[in-house]
Amino acid sequence: MSLEDFSLDFFSLKGKVAIVTGGNTGLGQGYTVALAKAGADLLVTTHDKKNWEETRALVEKAGRKIEFIEGDLTDKEYRDKIVEKCMNIYGKIDILVNNAGTIRRAPLLEYKDEDWQAVLDINLNALYYLSQKVAKIMVKQESGKIINVASMLTFQGGKFVPPYTASKHAVAGVTKAFANELACHNIQVNAIAPGYIKTANTEPIRADINRNNEILSRIPAEKWGEPADLMGTVVFLASRASDYVNGHILAVDGGWLVR
Repeated sequence: MSLEDFSLDFFSLKGKVAIVTGGNTGLGQGYTVALAKAGADLLVTTHDKKNWEETRALVEKAGRKIEFIEGDLTDKEYRDKIVEKCMNIYGKIDILVNNAGTIRRAPLLEYKDEDWQAVLDINLNALYYLSQKVAKIMVKQESGKIINVASMLTFQGGKFVPPYTASKHAVAGVTKAFANELACHNIQVNAIAPGYIKTANTEPIRADINRNNEILSRIPAEKWGEPADLMGTVVFLASRASDYVNGHILAVDGGWLVR
């Protein structure tokens, strides 16, 4: 590609089809709306019907189509149905955003085995199995974008969230492993690592005045991020503009990691 070939059309997702897991709330809803505004049609996975109509309205306002499928991502049959439904409706899968995740907080010495397993099952195992299944379709298409969601705890240890930290470190490893094997098929696999963003998951931290002030004091931007701050990033990684970006963990953190 020459310098003259480049245009802003490289950021367009017109005619593309995206699956977003957990795409009806928080950061997931932001990813869904961003992809729609860039031109993609959507299949959104959810574990409940929260915000369905709001999300649908935002996507349709952007002139795109959206379908929902409710279920448990740890269930193989549900993951199979996700892919089958997307193929039946749209005939292809161009983009997969593995956004769905969970977090359970407790002191290490009191952490329950079932909580450890539950977090790993959603944050890591479901991501791996769905990505593998979608990758088989993308290989046949000879194109695709898989975007995982990492975390600041991909780079750090955190406190009171051992399985979350373990899973997000593993997300980085899986991202790199998939990237190595799929690059030759014109499939790019990358991850977004959100910083401290205003979502339901961070509400308990923001409500703790001391912890909130501690966090803000380290962020050079001096503020919490908003879901909208991730919208441009997901469009970039889903678009032709990022075709030579592969196996990268892109932090969107207001400078948290550099202080």
